Amino acid sequence: MSTPPFFDLPACARTAEVPAARGRLAALVASPTAGADGGPAVLVPGFTGSKEDFIAVLEPLAEAGHQVVAIDQRGQFESPGDGDPSAYDIKVLAEDVVAVAHHLGEPVHLVGHSFGGLVARAAALAEPAALRSLTLMSCGPAAIPHPAASNLELISQALPVMDIESIWMAKRQLEAQTEAVPPPPDVEAWLHRRFVANDPVALLRMAEQLLTEEDRLDELATVDLPVLVVYGEADDAWPPVSQAAMARRLRARVQVITGAGHSPAAERPAETAAALLSFWAQLR
Repeated sequence: MSTPPFFDLPACARTAEVPAARGRLAALVASPTAGADGGPAVLVPGFTGSKEDFIAVLEPLAEAGHQVVAIDQRGQFESPGDGDPSAYDIKVLAEDVVAVAHHLGEPVHLVGHSFGGLVARAAALAEPAALRSLTLMSCGPAAIPHPAASNLELISQALPVMDIESIWMAKRQLEAQTEAVPPPPDVEAWLHRRFVANDPVALLRMAEQLLTEEDRLDELATVDLPVLVVYGEADDAWPPVSQAAMARRLRARVQVITGAGHSPAAERPAETAAALLSFWAQLR
């Protein structure tokens, strides 16, 4: 679970809704503070995450001339869900991402974090012409492996039989056993509000796919699209060695974020923004 470093929007950003394949999605939109010559970017969060996971990279990306749209995926936080499990299939969520790209009027730099990386990969395979580039952030080639998969399995088992508030309480009790310092009360309250706002059907379907997703790197390698693989040096979801191997298979650029774990954009935003901007600048 990513924890944003702050919650107040920078001056260049605002809350918004953007059209998707089905309905609309909640978003944070940052407008370029200078000439918009860098091309638009779409940022897709991971499982139990939200658009706020990218809040600290909005300003540096906008200052470099990019319009930036960070979304809540369907059923996440402030984007409504519809309770239909098939609506949360990776293929269908990817259609939402492509629709957002079309809404921006030109090919986008697409960044997907964790589960959002799997969705971004599917969008790239479905309609590569909608993208300028693809960044897979803290995302592996296939299903998330053990030991990280064990927590997903617990959530998958709990969701059909427990209400989401009870799952939150059980989740926090487990996390409290290993966290060195608990979040401040205001951060804890915000994380709680975000978690219980998720559609439980969406959480279950996303968890199922994180546990079963197949390796599609051979397909992606055939797509003529620049790819960046970026991850924290201490990622505890997909092992860094697995992500490095993925980059080699894709002949992708790779950037390791020192001092970061599974959520580089939240944990080391300056370094993460610099990695994205360096990659995108080479494509102008």
